[in-house]
Formats: sequence, C-alpha cells, structure tokens
Amino acid sequence: MVFADDTEAALLAAVELANSELEPDTLTTTEDLGAFFDRHGYTGARTGDPAELARVRAVRRSLRTLLTSSRDDAVDQVNAMLATADALPRLVRHGDLDWHIHAVDDTAELATRITVETAMAMIDVIRADEMTRLAVCADDDCTGVVLDLSRNRSRKYCSTACGNRNAVAAYRARQA
Repeated sequence: MVFADDTEAALLAAVELANSELEPDTLTTTEDLGAFFDRHGYTGARTGDPAELARVRAVRRSLRTLLTSSRDDAVDQVNAMLATADALPRLVRHGDLDWHIHAVDDTAELATRITVETAMAMIDVIRADEMTRLAVCADDDCTGVVLDLSRNRSRKYCSTACGNRNAVAAYRARQA
C-alpha cells in the first residue's frame, strides 16, 4: 500500500472523474453521476439533479490540472481548494470504514466534497514527495491521467485499452 486507504480511494475517484472528460465523455447523465457516487463510496448529501451533475462536471478540469501539476504548483492549488471550501479536517467513522478524514460537512455540495477530498489526498501525495505516481498516459493519442499505485512504478497507461493499443503497435513494429 502506497497511501492510506482513504487517500487511494480519493485519488482513484479524482482520476476517473478527470478522465471522464475525455472522448467519449463518460459523465453525461445523472445516472452516470449516481453510478460514480456509488462506485467510489461517497457519503453525504446528493440531490441527483442536473444542476449537481453540472457542478461535478465543472470541477473535472481543475482536478485534471491538479493531478498533472508539478509539486509546487499542486501545493498552491490544494491550498486554494481547501480555503475556498472553508475546509476544517476532522476524523470520522461511518459504514465499514474505520477512522478517516473528512474536511467539509456531509451536507456540502457533492462537487465541493469531491474537490476537498481530492485536495486532502493530494496533501499525502505532496508530503510523501510521490507526485511521480501521477502522470499523463504514455499513449501518444491520449491525455488521460494515470495513477500508478504499483510497487515498481510501472504503470504507464490510463486504461487497458491504451495499454493494449500500444502493445499491438509494438508487436506489429517488431514483426515488420
């Protein structure tokens, strides 16, 4: 395990959300948002309406920028995100999860909770000097964000599709 469970969960959710903006856009309906909410175990208030979807879609670009920034630039972005949300970290325990950190109230808008959870996770990444765990996909035709949680830091592609496409291209080049 590279990071604490809640940090890894927040990073995985942020990467998926940032990458949802790529073609094809995978966050276009309130149902898509509901599935994202459930898949990543978010808790707290959720309206499930188009306005909430629009607010979550609107944070994707800032998450992508944060996840692909240099360490010093990420610090400035994290501090700004936490200040804007009036974040106040506290320990909570709910469901099957043991003590972990929440920094905004469960009644805050979902987009705010996602932004703050991502910022809190990035604190761990920055403090551990592990920014190299985040990168842009090695596929020349893709700009997806990659989160490498492997022990040997070998993940280069944002998805199996990008990895397979490059493996096939390399195979064909060797055969030529």
